[in-house]
Amino acid sequence: MLLKEGVKNSEIKVSSETRKLSDFVKNKSKSLNDRLESFEDIINIEVGDTGLSRAKTLEREFDIRQLYIKYEGDNPTGTQKDRIAFAQVYDALRRNYDTISLATCGNYGAAVALAANLAGINCKVFIPSSYHTERSKEMEALDAEIIRLDGSYEDVVKCSTNYALQFEWYDANPGGTNTPLQISAYSQIAFEIVEDLGDAPKYCAVPVSNGTLFAGIYRGFVSLYKRGKTSRIPKMIAASSTHKNPIISSFIAGLKTCKDLNPKMIKETVYNEPLINWHSFDGNEALYALRESEGEAFHISDKKMKEMASFLLKKEGIKILPASTAGLIGLLELDEKLNFEPDRFVAVLTAKN
Repeated sequence: MLLKEGVKNSEIKVSSETRKLSDFVKNKSKSLNDRLESFEDIINIEVGDTGLSRAKTLEREFDIRQLYIKYEGDNPTGTQKDRIAFAQVYDALRRNYDTISLATCGNYGAAVALAANLAGINCKVFIPSSYHTERSKEMEALDAEIIRLDGSYEDVVKCSTNYALQFEWYDANPGGTNTPLQISAYSQIAFEIVEDLGDAPKYCAVPVSNGTLFAGIYRGFVSLYKRGKTSRIPKMIAASSTHKNPIISSFIAGLKTCKDLNPKMIKETVYNEPLINWHSFDGNEALYALRESEGEAFHISDKKMKEMASFLLKKEGIKILPASTAGLIGLLELDEKLNFEPDRFVAVLTAKN
């Protein structure tokens, strides 16, 4: 199976200031506090503060008012994964680990490889044998060691966690004790949206895979609302590949906990791979966000994602990974069903192509 998952292979670039800071972070003769401060500076320079822009062409095409696109492709490796990768590497550096490990199908591996490279930490990336992501070239260029294991992504996550325990590496896999850290990192997206808009939108639509991103954005809005920084919490819209994500299937079935899918029913394609899984590591957190926000969930076909990516390139001039358009498609489908009153709406696009 050849899956060109994630953004297309190209040199990952960071600023010259970041390179200078990286040299300082790697210098173990300096105090740990000073090195951590420099790595924080790297995060502030490179990660987050991604663009939020009004998509007027989409507004006219789909007859919707004030539709905004939050474009995570502005991050250094081109996806939202940089937010959690740099947070995990910062934690590993703080705790004096010399090696960080994780399982990935592409994007998260590239993000952790970059962050680890800048921090001077060894990086072990476990990839399912059946996946042949172009991003492996980027990981190797960043001095990450790639280890291929048989089994599904979920199987490889479990195996890589066992290796981390055995060899005392920092385990950066999703779920478990890493969930709070990753949710906190993703909550920054909500903070940025509110900073730019001045308030929370009526709806916020997000592509869903493991559920961490979705839960994190929701938690960010809740935090702002409880602190009196917004007048409302958005209704959250989750969308993923048709019948290939347990969060969407569980919500539509009315379940209160996330039920695993049959692994044999999951079929990867070049369009759906970033979204699909039979077990979502933070699925319960995502389901909670859907219920509490009175949100909606949608199954999205490969055809629709491919067509939307082509439309965005032609009309908005941005190259988007098809899977990243799932949330936007779900938002537009809900508008078609409900005929929204004029308000402000945000769709998160998670990766460039």
